[in-house]
Amino acid sequence: MHDHRKLGRELDLFDTDPLMGAGLPYWLPDGAIVRHTLEEYVREAERAAGYRHVYSPVLGKRDLYEISGHWDHYREDMFPPMDLGGAEQVVLRPSLCPHHALIYRSRSHSYRELPLRIAELGGMYRAELSGVLGGLTRVRAIHLNDAHIFCTLEQAVEEARAALALIARAYADLGIRASRYRLSLPGEGGKYVADPQLWRRATALLREVLDGSGIDYEAAEGEAAFYGPKIDVQITDPAGREATLSTVQIDFHQPERFDLHYIGPDGAKHRPVMVHRSVIGSVERAVAHLLEEHGGAFPTWLAPVQLAVLPIAEAQEERAHAVVRRAVALGLRAEVSGPGDGTLGARVRAARLVPYQAVIGDREADAGLAAVRLRDGRRPGAVPVAELLERIAARAGDRGAELWPAA
Repeated sequence: MHDHRKLGRELDLFDTDPLMGAGLPYWLPDGAIVRHTLEEYVREAERAAGYRHVYSPVLGKRDLYEISGHWDHYREDMFPPMDLGGAEQVVLRPSLCPHHALIYRSRSHSYRELPLRIAELGGMYRAELSGVLGGLTRVRAIHLNDAHIFCTLEQAVEEARAALALIARAYADLGIRASRYRLSLPGEGGKYVADPQLWRRATALLREVLDGSGIDYEAAEGEAAFYGPKIDVQITDPAGREATLSTVQIDFHQPERFDLHYIGPDGAKHRPVMVHRSVIGSVERAVAHLLEEHGGAFPTWLAPVQLAVLPIAEAQEERAHAVVRRAVALGLRAEVSGPGDGTLGARVRAARLVPYQAVIGDREADAGLAAVRLRDGRRPGAVPVAELLERIAARAGDRGAELWPAA
């Protein structure tokens, strides 16, 4: 069974330091590559789906979260306010949606602009207790792949359905399997907004989304957000522990609280619906799950090093560096592991999680070849360097899982 905490340290992906604090991991260079590649994948997918990206600050005035309802319903999970003098207090944000509501409100909007899809991969902070923190799955600084779609009531179901389809495509590319879909509803207790009509409308629309998508789901009480129900896409780790990775929500509460509107075809003001969605959830939890799912053997396009070039002797080192330069020029991540790093056998073992290894001896160097070893143990033999690099670039470009076609 793979534990992402152990793998993350063995592979030099991330770590923590008591002086930084519990639940505040830092990313080492190889981990930063995985994170950056994952973030760029999501941004690219969102751009193709019509999202526009924004940046917003990680701080907000306490008044902002009083309006959104976070202060009344979510305060125990927020860090204490910071006094700036006088009556002004700011808070580390627990969520991005209030900021996006303000971004929407900052300009007037016509019905012709809707749906307006705003996305951000931004930081938010939760005051988690020390006893529940662990690795990347429970942290205090979260980097969330978040988005909010401002649309008409008639557009809400289709937008939520499209968000579920975007999640499914991302899971296919990443090799993530959804264990189940959950319709998260309110439970007993006072943490929820008291508006029965809001809950009925939003729940009915989410059921329409799930039923229209042909998705089997289970309803679960007590799992809703404080302002409305949500669709949670659940994943299960190798130890059998279940967690939420992705979500889709239909929200009538915050558009009301922030007095959002658009100008309809009749020239009058109308209230938009706010669809919240996260494709991969937090980057931290997504990387933790990918580490455990793949045992550190990331798909080629996500691997920190995609090609390890292994010269047999010092005489081939210059040729090895030339291969790496050609690989880098093609946008690949390649490194030389030379004789100074140990015997050839030791270097092959050290690069066991790298998708491709290119061994270069005298014969290969003279002929412009590389003896290829694959992570899965296959040895396709000596291949022209140009062909090898083209194959790797193709696999990285199409996010294919197959390293080499079967003979």
